[in-house]
Amino acid sequence: MTTQARPSPRERLLDAAATLAFRHGVSVGVEALCKAAGVSKRSIYQLFESKDELLAAGLEQRTAGFVALFLPGPDDERSPRQRILHVFEQVESQAAMPEYRGCPYLAAQIEFKDEGHPARRVARRVKENLMAFFYSEAARGGSNDPGLLARQLSLVFDGASARAGTKADDLTGLVAPTLHTLLDAAGLH
Repeated sequence: MTTQARPSPRERLLDAAATLAFRHGVSVGVEALCKAAGVSKRSIYQLFESKDELLAAGLEQRTAGFVALFLPGPDDERSPRQRILHVFEQVESQAAMPEYRGCPYLAAQIEFKDEGHPARRVARRVKENLMAFFYSEAARGGSNDPGLLARQLSLVFDGASARAGTKADDLTGLVAPTLHTLLDAAGLH
């Protein structure tokens, strides 16, 4: 019989930070983080410089999962158009889940007003990488203006995430026609 080792205090704090910030916003308190992770306040400050650094590390820890969920893998041989559509199919799928709260990286960019905040820097990098993916696919697909299309796709991604995350809209049947219109107008094959 094998027993699983309990995650370290650092791992529990990272998981608590990512989970609670996603559910309740980045204003989550140190006490709530400690309670969720089952650690003392002292542990936070032994393991991280500040609560802000913990929140940034929690977002960073979730980045690989975010990328794996939304972006097609490098060995995915579908057309650029289909690879872009895949991203938005994932958004629609996630948005249909009752616990969906929108894009955590967009939330961090909105909630942290200070451009230098560590969590905002993590979020900006993730969003820049998403836009770079859109740009690359747009260029590969023959878009007449890959830069503009990448920006438009980022706008749709963030808008769809925000509207679904706030329960202001149901994305079913809304995202695909919007994307096809954009992709057609951009000349994407």
